Amino acid sequence: MGAASALPAKPAQGRIKCVVWDLDNTLWDGVLLEDGEVAVRPAVVEHIRRLDAMGVLHSVASKNDPDIALEKLRALGLEEWFLYPRIGWNAKSESIKQIAAKLNLGLDAFAFVDDQPFELAEVGHELPQVTCVDAAEIDQALTRAEFSPRFISDESSQRRAMYRSQLTRDDVEAGFVGTGEEFLASLEMTFTIAPARREDLQRAEELTIRTNQLNSTGRTYSYDELDALRESPDHLLLVATLTDRFGSYGKIGLALVEKGEPHWHLNMLLMSCRVMSRGVGSVLLGYIMRRAHQAAAGLRADMVETGRNRMMQITYAFSGFREVERDGAHVVLAVDPATAQEPPAYVTLVVEEE
Repeated sequence: MGAASALPAKPAQGRIKCVVWDLDNTLWDGVLLEDGEVAVRPAVVEHIRRLDAMGVLHSVASKNDPDIALEKLRALGLEEWFLYPRIGWNAKSESIKQIAAKLNLGLDAFAFVDDQPFELAEVGHELPQVTCVDAAEIDQALTRAEFSPRFISDESSQRRAMYRSQLTRDDVEAGFVGTGEEFLASLEMTFTIAPARREDLQRAEELTIRTNQLNSTGRTYSYDELDALRESPDHLLLVATLTDRFGSYGKIGLALVEKGEPHWHLNMLLMSCRVMSRGVGSVLLGYIMRRAHQAAAGLRADMVETGRNRMMQITYAFSGFREVERDGAHVVLAVDPATAQEPPAYVTLVVEEE
């Protein structure tokens, strides 16, 4: 296999994961600090609702008095739609960087909507990865392919709630007194591994498209490809979910194993970036190692160094995998399955049978 540059680019469709909105003369007509009373633009709210139902998140970057603007959003019944709004007098590029860091999303997954050419130019100059949209053109821009996921999965409409739960977890963690492991134990996490079912496949395809940092090969799989692999007797297609006392993280892991002799081959392993800090990256890998050991098979894994997935390399190394072959950016790793680690004590593992 060739170098990473030969990999197909991530599909443009559904690339935007979060839209960041200006407020004055964008979300509403008028300038809040000058006019006092402002009128919400119904067409904007309709776009927000439509995209939210498809799993696209929303936030705010506005130069305004934060207390007054947040109170207005509450009064208008709109506050719930926006995650981690940044309202103040910073450059809007800085606000977007803060939102991206808080939501743990790449800047190329963001769009920014504003009515002011200066603000659009400032963000475009400082953050060229961000898609900038003139507020006057949202009807055309927000219906483009990059704003429309190919599938609307059963988790799409819950994505905002899951991210809001994560923000709550972050706040609790910031105020937690104790060790990192004690905090993880306090979450009461349950990690569930199950064979993929047909109703999982839309989310599974979405994971291969959306996940960059924790995708072992960077490859995407279509719904039809995954469905064929799910029914293949020579493959294991596994889906992992995670819950804790704050709620569900949803389906956050996917693995594709090709059974063979003398080795099983892990063709793909990916985890959602949302669980990167939860210490569960090796749980799915350990389960696969134990399955291979039970089948008296060795285990090898494909790894394609994409430049963004170093955390997956670390996960493999932590589980004992070592490089045995290399062709450019494509690496084959191997491990003795008998060395599989048990899940950490702060996680309850549940395995659903095939």
